[in-house]
Amino acid sequence: MRADARRNAEKLRAAAAELFQERGLHVPLKEIARRAGVSHGTLYNLFGTREALIDEVVADRATRRLNEVAQQALAIDDAWDGFAHYVEKLCELQATDPAVADVVGGRCPGAERLMAVCGQSMDAARRIVRRAHEAGVLRPDFTDADLVFAFAANNLLARATAAAAPNAWRRQVAYLLDGLRTEAARTPLPASRLTRRQVEDALGGLPGKG
Repeated sequence: MRADARRNAEKLRAAAAELFQERGLHVPLKEIARRAGVSHGTLYNLFGTREALIDEVVADRATRRLNEVAQQALAIDDAWDGFAHYVEKLCELQATDPAVADVVGGRCPGAERLMAVCGQSMDAARRIVRRAHEAGVLRPDFTDADLVFAFAANNLLARATAAAAPNAWRRQVAYLLDGLRTEAARTPLPASRLTRRQVEDALGGLPGKG
């Protein structure tokens, strides 16, 4: 890569990192090029696709942030406290980092590295849920699919209230966690658990997905 191309690529990476963190992964590419001070064509020439740019700019940071939360949760001896920590911190990331929020929601399926991050994050979530189940502190009918939908709902709420009430999500998370304790499971759930295909179809229909 020529020196001028390297400079342009660095400008684009920096601009993309800023805009993705400010507004999520679906910022128009023209805005990224404009902030970097280069042409739209230069962006395509250097990175080819949105997904390639996202993989290069977001994947490593998302991996670091999500792994940190999971490791913190698993390091907490009390299984309930670890589960609650994981839920609260993931929801906080969704409220404060739109790019990571989109990663948690799997909102860029064409970005291969990013989807690998999503898979690793889900594996960690399953371990945290399983540990809480084995300790008898999490209601037994709660599944990892339910956790995915809880994060999806939190993401919508956090974005909708970001300007008017940026801490509104904390109230809802507190309600959620209180309802997930084993002693709260007094009423059978009115619907069966979703299949993996149903989860994927449902998440694909969320606003902003694609």
